[in-house]
Amino acid sequence: MDDRIVIALGGNALGNTPQEQQNMIEKATKPLVDLIANGNEILISHGNGPQVGMIGLAFEEGSNANTKVPPMPLPECTAMSQGYIGYHIQKAIKRELLIQNMPWHVATIVTQVEVDPKDPAFENPTKPIGPYYTKEQAEEIMSSQPEVVMAEDAGRGYRQMVASPKPINIVEKASILNMLDNEFIVVASGGGGIPVYKDKEGFFQSVPAVIDKDFSTAKLADAVDAEYLFILTAVDRVSINWGKPNQENIAKMSYAECQQYCKEGHFAKGSMLPKVQAAMEFVKGHPKRKAIIASLEKAPQAIEGKTGTVIYFA
Repeated sequence: MDDRIVIALGGNALGNTPQEQQNMIEKATKPLVDLIANGNEILISHGNGPQVGMIGLAFEEGSNANTKVPPMPLPECTAMSQGYIGYHIQKAIKRELLIQNMPWHVATIVTQVEVDPKDPAFENPTKPIGPYYTKEQAEEIMSSQPEVVMAEDAGRGYRQMVASPKPINIVEKASILNMLDNEFIVVASGGGGIPVYKDKEGFFQSVPAVIDKDFSTAKLADAVDAEYLFILTAVDRVSINWGKPNQENIAKMSYAECQQYCKEGHFAKGSMLPKVQAAMEFVKGHPKRKAIIASLEKAPQAIEGKTGTVIYFA
């Protein structure tokens, strides 16, 4: 094999409905399978922000309307999103494999990602999830459920806040590597993975948190010793001075340049910053690794080096 490539699809780039998602995935499928045809191995991760929110809201509304419908914990919602997004990716890729008469298989692994229970993020939940509430509704929820943290979000109302700890290990790493070695295209670590920690007996326990999908994908790429990490999102290239007259789209950034741009505050915390930081984490100390941030729509050109931002260690 030439290279092992990990590809991260952004959840917001996958549409707002199951049909939109399926259509967008199908458009992105051919260049992904073409990578296999050119002798590479690929591993696909994906976001799930809008999707996991819809699942949680559906169960919440269902539970409010019918006591027979139980509320669904966040880890289970994440697992459900991994399943149905993975199903769409599997279906689209398998179709393209058949069109190209290729013998590869494709499968989704419901992935647990280990976190440190002492991660400082658990002391300061800042990741918004679920629907918006009025201030009065939020206060009522916190009164009846003291463990729930609610806070104002983006001027649109109050939402539940959960911790966003850093990933430290991909639990299903051995299974993923085994499948990659046996001609499988693997879909893994969807939505950042299901956060788990080891209890005193060494067993994994889930925790209601959200791992940033970009950091999780970088950890996944490192775990399988990939040569390339593609982070596909909604923009063609990373920019500095974004939205200003002197905006500059960057084709290449060294690790040191990324550090400087981050220090200068060029990248928004909720969007581009974690992508750049995840790319930096993947390439740090590995001169042969490359991370590429590009748009989903222009994935073929990014794969050919015609667009996107390449981040490298030097």
